[in-house]
Amino acid sequence: MFKGSFVALITPFRDGAVDETAFQEHVAWQVGQGTHGLVPIGTTGECPALEHDEQERLIALCVEVAKGRVPVIPGTGFNSTTHTISATRAAKAAGADAALIVCPYYNKPTQEGLYQHFKAVHDAVDIPIVIYNIPGRSAVDMSNATMARLAKLPNIVGVKDATNDLARPLRMRVEIDGEFSLLSGEDATAVAYLSQGGDGCISVTANVAPQLCSEMHVAWQKGDFATARRINERLIPLHDALFAETSPAPVKYAASLLGRCTAEVRLPLVVDPHVLDAVVAARVEVRPAASGVTASIRQIECVDQPGAARLPRFERASPRRASGLAVGEVLARPGADERRAVEVGIARNVRVR
Repeated sequence: MFKGSFVALITPFRDGAVDETAFQEHVAWQVGQGTHGLVPIGTTGECPALEHDEQERLIALCVEVAKGRVPVIPGTGFNSTTHTISATRAAKAAGADAALIVCPYYNKPTQEGLYQHFKAVHDAVDIPIVIYNIPGRSAVDMSNATMARLAKLPNIVGVKDATNDLARPLRMRVEIDGEFSLLSGEDATAVAYLSQGGDGCISVTANVAPQLCSEMHVAWQKGDFATARRINERLIPLHDALFAETSPAPVKYAASLLGRCTAEVRLPLVVDPHVLDAVVAARVEVRPAASGVTASIRQIECVDQPGAARLPRFERASPRRASGLAVGEVLARPGADERRAVEVGIARNVRVR
């Protein structure tokens, strides 16, 4: 049902509040760059730090921009089954195509408890459900046997597998009958996951390199493994940088360098200055298909501001081969009766200092 590059969307903030304009522009850019699906208010979207009304509003904003062009799969899972059912109903009412539901965290349910939790949501809300198995954050690991049991329910359609166990997709293919989407939750091993029977990835990196991530998955689907491998090799420094500290702090800082949003995160997350060094050291080249222009994040310097996180300052750089930023962005201008996609070319020789 679901395959390719799905983006685990960041939630932009400005002065502590959700920046709705930046969020919708980011969603429009993702669709324009070839992203195959949108996942708002998940881990990367800082769902635990969002109020209920903010969560529902972000789903509606995402659906409004997507306009059915790509599926919208918001995170609606909580450690209360009743709360999860309520959030999933709200997502369906907002027009979501499916729901991403995490294994209940903190409670540490048994395998039977996991089964009954997901079955209760399945029976209460008629919407496709993607299980989110992330033991590192939830402190519980759904077994393949439990997942195979759940997969027999008609609306349990896939899993976001963030176990980083590359034997799992192969074993799940053997144990689960019928169509069941296997989506990696680990950017650095996404291609390896595909080779073991996976269908795609719900990606953090796609927030700042959506076209590369999309092209990598398309190449894989076409059997062009050499191209997929080359793109994967270009992305690995960025993958590493974006997980130098608890996500999404690094990716939000990276997105701020591209002008997509501020680097703000909500407590208890913070932007660690040491993480900024890792992000700006990453070198990623992006070649937009339409223009053939090479875009890169490379040789970026930051300004130290006493008492605050270091913020980027943009200035024109002298033309020089293979240096600076060249980014093709697609921005949606909210407020018009019909949202219009506007292609904006940021100057080819821009350096962040």
